Amino acid sequence: MKYAFFPGCVLKDAASELMISTKKVAEVLGIELVEIDGWSCCGVSHTQDINPMMMHAANARNLALAEKMGADKVMTVCNTCTLMLKKTDLKTRKNDKLKEEINTSLAKSDLEYTGSVPITHILWALIEDYGLENLKTKIKRPLTGLKVANYYGCHIIMPPQYTGFENWRNPQSMETIVELLGATNVDYEDRLSCCGFHAASQSEKEALRMTGKGAKTAKEAGADVIVTPCPLCQMQFDGHQHDTDESLEDEDVLMPVIHLPQLIGLALGITPKELGMDKHLIEVIPAVEEALK
Repeated sequence: MKYAFFPGCVLKDAASELMISTKKVAEVLGIELVEIDGWSCCGVSHTQDINPMMMHAANARNLALAEKMGADKVMTVCNTCTLMLKKTDLKTRKNDKLKEEINTSLAKSDLEYTGSVPITHILWALIEDYGLENLKTKIKRPLTGLKVANYYGCHIIMPPQYTGFENWRNPQSMETIVELLGATNVDYEDRLSCCGFHAASQSEKEALRMTGKGAKTAKEAGADVIVTPCPLCQMQFDGHQHDTDESLEDEDVLMPVIHLPQLIGLALGITPKELGMDKHLIEVIPAVEEALK
């Protein structure tokens, strides 16, 4: 299957190692990712509060570019990008007036949004399109011994009217993948909590508290590593756990955190360095290698 790949801003800049790991995993699995030429930011869940029409027009443009490519689906590896694209897609397909306004704007660039290309996240695509049995045949290094705290992140499960892949109150897609890879799922209090990324500009102190609590409960549950399907969650945990120690009165909270494609890459036999895991701020390679001895 050919996917129009929407990498999102974080993979292009702040967490570029996640772009490396995503591409390596796709290559090994034989998944064709063709980056959307000329894509723009999805709006990061805040643009609609200032100018909803601008947000919808920008994302409809991204989708129109994907349609022009003749791709089967648009794929993202970011929860927020997935939500923003799906929100525009659903609202525009249900609202002829909005669709007309958007296409009037897009016509200036010789583009038209028709709503013909579905949107998926790599987590969903592996289950729905690629297939778990197919993925299982690609495993070269089962992750036996690695204890994983799955951290879904808000925007891949909520609001359910836009996401809708699974039960948002008790999702199991991450657990299914982790078990297939041979690792052990660790149940813990904050697996469905917010990491704090989108709250940081409004209330930094509360955002850091959320980040720290998520890391602390994962560690207390015995996890070796946090795994998330969202690069924003990965970046929040990796970059801001140091800032949460004082508020939690615990100087040893730090938990290594990796992006879902990195975990899959390990099971495919790709080395941690090839997956960019040496670029993380909180050291993760020793924890992974120790668990997999």
